[in-house]
Amino acid sequence: MLFYVITILVIIADQAAKWGVRSNMQLGETIQVWSGHLQFTYYENSGAAFSSFQGYGKYFAIIAVLFVAGIFYYRRKGELRGPILEAATGFLAGGAVGNAIDRVIYHQVTDFLVFGSRGGILNLADLAINAGGLLVVVHLLKEPLKRVMIRR
Repeated sequence: MLFYVITILVIIADQAAKWGVRSNMQLGETIQVWSGHLQFTYYENSGAAFSSFQGYGKYFAIIAVLFVAGIFYYRRKGELRGPILEAATGFLAGGAVGNAIDRVIYHQVTDFLVFGSRGGILNLADLAINAGGLLVVVHLLKEPLKRVMIRR
């Protein structure tokens, strides 16, 4: 259940935030939110991370669909169990679907979050994907860390 709740919340929050940016900002406009730490800059990315592969975004929509299908496949097999993996896969699926929606409808992804002075530009789906990846790492390290702690 946690998987579905997180997936749906990520998609809704991501799409609502992107709609808000597209509706209220001009392309290229920057709004300082927290000086030196966070700003909103409206950018449309037709490629992948770090603006690589510009113009090939539609292929990443296909990859996202295959990725989410893989998550559902392994969930059905029972290989993605436990609260950490439920949350991780929820964030990963929600982020992938959020960006895929943009790629299919707009042929590009709306980015707007800039952290720090040298940070890249992201959106909520990207943050969810990062959170999901971090939780996968936590899951992978959980057992080895338990063994180390038990030996002490």
